[in-house]
Order: sequence, then C-alpha cells, then structure tokens
Amino acid sequence: AANLPDGSQFCLKCGQSVIAGPYSAAPLPVTAALGCSKCGARLPEDAQFCLKCGKPVSSPAKSASARSDVEVLPPELPRPKRKRRGLVWVLLSILLIAVIVWIATSDNPFAQDAQELVGWKHDETILDTAFSVGPHTFRFYKFSLPEGSVNVGIVGQFTSSVDAQNSGSRKSKDDKDKSKDDKDKSKDKDSDRGIEVYVLTEPAFTVWQNGYATSSVYESGNVPEGTVKADIPAGAGIYYLVFSNKSSPKTPKSVHAAVVLRYKSWLPEWFRLTKDRFWNWLGL
Repeated sequence: AANLPDGSQFCLKCGQSVIAGPYSAAPLPVTAALGCSKCGARLPEDAQFCLKCGKPVSSPAKSASARSDVEVLPPELPRPKRKRRGLVWVLLSILLIAVIVWIATSDNPFAQDAQELVGWKHDETILDTAFSVGPHTFRFYKFSLPEGSVNVGIVGQFTSSVDAQNSGSRKSKDDKDKSKDDKDKSKDKDSDRGIEVYVLTEPAFTVWQNGYATSSVYESGNVPEGTVKADIPAGAGIYYLVFSNKSSPKTPKSVHAAVVLRYKSWLPEWFRLTKDRFWNWLGL
C-alpha cells in the first residue's frame, strides 16, 4: 500500500484506481513536480503513473549540477595534435633548407659530388690540344657562359716552344762552317720560346685585336709555360682565350694547352636548352 497524496484517483506505484476515504494516508511532501503529457496534471518527482488519468510517465534524470555530493569536472580538452604536426613540418623544412645551403656553398667533397649530381656544378673543356702560332700572329678560342652562372673560374696549363718544323731553319751542307755570329743567333732563337696568353671579354677582344691596350681577365706575360687561373664575373657572357705570338716577328711557336671552364648554375641544363630552342624557333 503506497501513501497517496490528497485527491489521488489512481495509485502512483501500480496504477490501480483508488477511492478516497476519511482515513486515507497522510500526504507525502512533494519535492518536485512533473507534468502529465495527457491531462496536464502536476505529478510528484517519483511518479511513474499519472494520478488523474493513469497514463505512464517517466521522470527526467536528475542533473549532476543539482547534487551537492557530486564534484562537477570540466570536460577534457582535446590535445593539440595539429600544432605538434605543424611544428614537426617547420623543423623538417628548416633542416632541409640548411642542407641545401650547405651543399650549395661548401667545398666538402660530398657537397661537390652532390652539386655535380644535381647539375649545379659544371666543368667544360675549352681546349686540350697542341697547335702552332705563326710569328707576329695570334690564335684564339671563343667560349661562353650560360645564364645564371656563378662562381665562375678558368683554370689550366700551357707550354710553348719553338716550332722547328715550320721555322724553315733546316741545316744545309753549307751550314757546317757557320760563324760565331750565326751560333749566337741560333741561341737567341732557342731562347725565344715564350707566348702570351690572355682571357678577354668580347668588347676587350675587339679593342685588343685592333692593336690597342685594354683590360683583361687574365694575362700571363711572355713566358714559355704557365698556369691559367682566373675568376670570371658571374652571369652570361662571351669570352676569348688568346695565345699571342705578336712579340716574335720571326719565330713560330708550338703550343700545348689544356684549359677548363668551371662554373655553377642554378638553372637546370634542360631548362636552358629548352629556352634556347624556343628562342631559335621564334627566330630571335
């Protein structure tokens, strides 16, 4: 038997119909009121059936904030995974940039090999051969630098000697009884083995060719042998490697030279070739 409030027509526990009498049980204190969805009657907090119409009802769960004995914790915030991933990518990017800068600027053998592998470092042979230079003449070799060239240098070696094969100084039968003056002249001719080597820009070569003094990237002086080593300004340009025998009006020279052009270019070779073909196709 459940204690029913005054005016109850149905039991709030079993839903049975009840008749109110003079000796009904004392009413229970109502702590919270619910509303019946059918008849709109107000119901106690723990009612399972409506007191007026007997319709089953369900009470809402008590909120955790209404209970004083339960500690309310704030919701757990998600971990900032994206920030961590972003930091990792930034560090990897910085490391990659540092490696590229080291490879591009270092003289370490590994860095030099890497530059050759990716096509940054180039060694082009200007000449590696023997040739003759006539008296009071010169011989030149033209070479060019592509666009984007940096750290440009020209290195090599050369030797010069009298070209006896072209000098026309073969001995004859009447030469057996030469005078002392002829011997001295022969010694002077043998001592005249020097050659002058120049590296000139295209405008400077035009000036020098016309017999005027001009500035040069490299000048060896009149020497029988020497080492070519000079730095060339960065960027595209046309240059001339000149072997001059102008200072010797009668003695031809036999010269052997091996000279290499070294440079670095940040523009890939395939890009330069494609661009040159495009300009040639346009006729420019």
